[in-house]
Amino acid sequence: MIKKVLLLSASAGAGHVRAAQAIEKAFKEVGGLREVRHVDTLEFTSKVFRALYSKAYIELVNKLPEVPGWFYDKFDTPWKNERRRLALDKLNTRPFVKLLREYQPDMIICTHFLPAEIVSWLKAKERIASRQAIIVTDFDVHAMWLCHHYEQYFVAIDESRAYLEALGIPRDKITVSGIPIDPVFASHKDKKAMRLKHGLAPDRTTVLLSAGGFGVGAMESLINSLFSLQHSAQIVAICGRNEDLKRRLAKLATRIKPDAKVLVEPIGYTQEMDELMAASDLVLGKPGGLTTSEALAKGLVFVIVNPIPGQEERNSDHLLEAAAAIRCNNLPTLAYKLDRLLADPVRFASMKANAYGMAQPNAARDIVQKLLPLS
Repeated sequence: MIKKVLLLSASAGAGHVRAAQAIEKAFKEVGGLREVRHVDTLEFTSKVFRALYSKAYIELVNKLPEVPGWFYDKFDTPWKNERRRLALDKLNTRPFVKLLREYQPDMIICTHFLPAEIVSWLKAKERIASRQAIIVTDFDVHAMWLCHHYEQYFVAIDESRAYLEALGIPRDKITVSGIPIDPVFASHKDKKAMRLKHGLAPDRTTVLLSAGGFGVGAMESLINSLFSLQHSAQIVAICGRNEDLKRRLAKLATRIKPDAKVLVEPIGYTQEMDELMAASDLVLGKPGGLTTSEALAKGLVFVIVNPIPGQEERNSDHLLEAAAAIRCNNLPTLAYKLDRLLADPVRFASMKANAYGMAQPNAARDIVQKLLPLS
């Protein structure tokens, strides 16, 4: 029986952490374990390394998104750069290695490639005996997720399973689970009731605009582009922890007349995203792995704008291929594209059905049930 589970994420973006939290919640719902611990790997690395991995990454995404995109493509050759990358990681993660050797969990579950690589190396050296599961938190599998020592991979879609198999990963070590999201997203909640609960108009098309947990992105430009919509709509603008952005949008909202075609409702950091998604018809923004999976669970059509080159570009490809999303590459045409979609209820209903078809709302529970027998 598994007695100690160690969940390892990395706060380079909010998604890896949210995925680990979803697994933690699912484990606790199952019960019977002595201990489930969630650790941000970056808290056990050098200060400079931590800054590069988290703060610098977010700055680049905001100001120079083509740079992380270039790195994503440059290092996406399977097995090519693993020795140099591992040497750098080992140099900067000594406190993390110490944690693993002292804690000695029965099962290690990684929602980020950094800890997965270190755990694989320690297993190869027989310095730890823990079993390792790796949960890929995007729809594609980048080369940095590849390890030699593990018990199970969990991936989002069948194509990712096929890719890993082509690289020599045994089929019985790959599970197509979907990306783990909070189990609360699997619960149905009435759209009208959720709108009324959160002070939204019950009869307007509702667009959820998310800047992510860190409140990044050109949200004001997106909102300005939506003011020319011909359909009556309300924009639920999730500002995350960006209080300055919320204040600016609140000021903007007060200048909009109640009978205007487009209303704006700014919301700060929230733990009720499942309810706000249940209240919405579409989600507009960047298709990160977790946000996309949450939106699919609620049957939301995704309106993709300015995806981060690399992983979000590839997530976009899968959504577009499944006809569960539209993409706008030029903000001046955003309102036109939305109006065109909303004017075609048959197409819109089909896209919502496609979103539900891609959804894996029970991924966290399914992953836990798969891991329990591995002990």
